[in-house]
Amino acid sequence: MHLRLRPDVDPTDVTDGTVLLDERTGRRWRLNRTGTQVLRGVLIGQDADRIASELADRHRIPAHVARHDVTAIVERLRTATLLESTGQG
Repeated sequence: MHLRLRPDVDPTDVTDGTVLLDERTGRRWRLNRTGTQVLRGVLIGQDADRIASELADRHRIPAHVARHDVTAIVERLRTATLLESTGQG
């Protein structure tokens, strides 16, 4: 399953990450650099294991910790309805 930002979510890169504006509600979500890396990986179709592996290498943390973080970030974005399934994959 591939995920994408909802069409009414506007991402803006900032110095330390990304701000997502939900144009439906006016609510803003701020992602730090790690959250931004996870989001970018998801948007290009990387699976959670690949994203977690890159995070683990970059931050020198155990793979299971990185995997937990990736899963948590993606779940929060989905719960906030900022991400949606494309139906592909």
